[in-house]
Amino acid sequence: MNAPQVRSAAIKGSVPSIVAFVVDRAGGMGHAPDMARKLRLQYPGAIYHLMSRGDRREPVFLEDADRSLFVSTLGEACAKTDWQVHAYCLMKNHFHLVVETPSANLAAGMQWLLGTYTARFNRKHRLFGHLFSGRYKSLLVDGSGDGYLKTVCDYVHLNPVRARLLQAGQPLRAYAWSSYGEYLRRPGQRVPWLRVDRLFGEMGIAADSLAGRREFARRMEAGRRAEVTGEYPKIRRGWCYGEEAFRRELLRQAGRQMGENHYGEERRESAEDKAARMVALGLKEAGWKPSDLALRRKGDPVKIALARRLRRETTMPVKWICERLAMGSWKSVNRRLYEHRNTKCRHARN
Repeated sequence: MNAPQVRSAAIKGSVPSIVAFVVDRAGGMGHAPDMARKLRLQYPGAIYHLMSRGDRREPVFLEDADRSLFVSTLGEACAKTDWQVHAYCLMKNHFHLVVETPSANLAAGMQWLLGTYTARFNRKHRLFGHLFSGRYKSLLVDGSGDGYLKTVCDYVHLNPVRARLLQAGQPLRAYAWSSYGEYLRRPGQRVPWLRVDRLFGEMGIAADSLAGRREFARRMEAGRRAEVTGEYPKIRRGWCYGEEAFRRELLRQAGRQMGENHYGEERRESAEDKAARMVALGLKEAGWKPSDLALRRKGDPVKIALARRLRRETTMPVKWICERLAMGSWKSVNRRLYEHRNTKCRHARN
């Protein structure tokens, strides 16, 4: 397989400095190099919520021995990459992982973890072929200490409750295959690659002591009855979870690195963010306020010129442009733009 291509970049401000955006040329086993792929944003100290499902939603763990094998393989991955795990949960046909990468090495680490576990699983059960479905989902998490990491870790630790794998009277620690039980152990008894201090800190628990761990358990048991479910769609379907400044700074940098074969919500948001900045700049140059768009006629020359620029320099569809510039029927605007292109072509030939 080809090594990932690394490109340097930098972000200043509230987001840690991003020094690498990885374009994963390998695309996973069985994928052609030029197939559509996600852009993996990597930087030292990045925190991710990761989720990977079984191929065709089939089980990736057939027995507890498989789950134990995955946890030990995860420990090896952490030793190789210096990853710090904040939470994990193994279900029947997928797993959740919240990991912090002191080095910018998410893609390389996940390639090793998924590939190694797949090979060991197949060898153990005398199987062959893919185990996991497509490309794993990754959500960048704002690690500013404002509660985003806590919400994501709660989402992972309470997964067995939502899946009804625990009875109402059973404690959370009764589910053996998540990091929740490890949080309740003394430091010398838990796996060395699990980092508990950041989650404890966001919960206001001062120390990894017996009293601190009991308080953690008390809050988690209370939380299973009053989850912050309104935040969960952002975790399930988003690509970034945090403050607006965190998202926008990532989008600006992602836009510079986006290739034609990349896909995903961050691509759409990056394109829309660029288009919105172009609209704001165009209005400023024309001496307009945003409220003027609704007051000016639909075919105003300023609107037409701005629409042409948006079509030429962004990937936003005509419908979006018409709505944003208050230009009425997108078919009419599309015809105007088409006629303008034909006129320029005729002039160029003459």
